Amino acid sequence: MHASDRPGTPSGRALNRRAVLWGTALGAASPLIPTTAATAATAAPTAASAGRGGDRAARSVSYRWLGTAGWRIDVGGRTVLFDPYLTRFRTGLFDGGLVPETRLTTDPTVVDPHIGRPEVVLVSHSHWDHLADVPYIAKTTGARVIGTETTYHLLTALGVDSKQISVVKGGEVLDLGTMTVEVVSSLHSRNKNCSYFAPGTLNAPPATVPSTIADLPEGDTLAFQITAGEHGPSAFLMGASDFAEREVRGLRPDLAMIAVPTATSTTHGYVSRLLRALDAPGVVVPVHWDNFELPLTGSPVRDPAMDLDAFLAQVGTASPGTRTVVPDYRTVYDGDMRPTNR
Repeated sequence: MHASDRPGTPSGRALNRRAVLWGTALGAASPLIPTTAATAATAAPTAASAGRGGDRAARSVSYRWLGTAGWRIDVGGRTVLFDPYLTRFRTGLFDGGLVPETRLTTDPTVVDPHIGRPEVVLVSHSHWDHLADVPYIAKTTGARVIGTETTYHLLTALGVDSKQISVVKGGEVLDLGTMTVEVVSSLHSRNKNCSYFAPGTLNAPPATVPSTIADLPEGDTLAFQITAGEHGPSAFLMGASDFAEREVRGLRPDLAMIAVPTATSTTHGYVSRLLRALDAPGVVVPVHWDNFELPLTGSPVRDPAMDLDAFLAQVGTASPGTRTVVPDYRTVYDGDMRPTNR
């Protein structure tokens, strides 16, 4: 959640660096999800446009924006979700004032049509607009959840089997068979007082089962870079509008799904510094600029705290060769972020 610049937003309840994880939870010598012969064949590069690492598998991957920071990514018949928040219940945030006692709610009839059969769920941080639907998704699909220690403790308290959860810190490179996931240590956005919304981390289970949005602290923030197949395309995914510059240098993604900052953000040179550190991605996709308390059935409605137009202008100035794609909820995009009918 990065609407922390709104006046009167209360803090939630206050509740490590490099390592390589090659399927530790399922066996150190095997990938997190074993590759089958069928999926391995579809992961091979196609004759799509050339990426930074050679021929790109642009036709073997699809991207669906799930609103807020969320994505569904399909590669070779396998599905990965990132920050899938779909129920989008009302908290008062867009109606005059956030109510921290708002009950956590998941609506299966809203969630199920969008998620497919995910094998992995990546979680950037533990605010409700990133985590609230993850317990339901994990419990009903058996998907592995990859996130911070705080995410681990919250999910286990909410009934997710601890064996389904992989704790990461940043620096891990995860082999998911048809795709590779690089975990990036990141930062949450800050308000005009340089403070975080609902800060805090959990190093042990919470005293009570989380039931309200105030029970979900940030718990540190991650970003992820997903590379389809062996040669790409690669997509850098953010869940909040700040970053650790030294951590993203050298990633060089083809696509960058970048969270739009609020008008009162105190992050210096956010867009220009990020695009320079990422070495001017070919495509930038703005995320987390929509009103995430309205259903996904219509067109995105802008969050009034976000200046999407200013963000797009800053991208154009900082990286003139970068193409921007403003996503919608109903379009499936290929590896070049162009609409497809699949």
